[in-house]
Amino acid sequence: MKEPQLIEFKKIGSPDLGYISVAELGDQVPFEFKRVYWTYYTPNHIERGGHAHKKLQQVIVAVSGIILFSLEDKLGKKYSFELKKPNQGLFIPEGFWRDIKFSHNAVLLCLASEKYLEDDYVRDYEVFKHTGL
Repeated sequence: MKEPQLIEFKKIGSPDLGYISVAELGDQVPFEFKRVYWTYYTPNHIERGGHAHKKLQQVIVAVSGIILFSLEDKLGKKYSFELKKPNQGLFIPEGFWRDIKFSHNAVLLCLASEKYLEDDYVRDYEVFKHTGL
């Protein structure tokens, strides 16, 4: 998997009892994750992201609310995704610029392939476009 794509997680349960979904290494998640984090209470007028990763791969889930992703590769190919189901994830390989918008009640859960390293971030769009990651 070298392009961003949606991943469907199993949805087990019923409307009467509620649901559970599971992300398992190898079945839905194409990498071993070393970090899990979540964001919440992000005001809906704030745009987050504005960076790419040199090595990090991610699977992102909108546990609650709606999260819009605009992704771009180094060649300028653009992708748009709307996450609004807690049993759906977005796989983002390394090397993709991202801009993210949140609904007022959105909770973003991320499975990340690496521990946090500031050196893995490319935060300047012009540097991203003109260098090989």
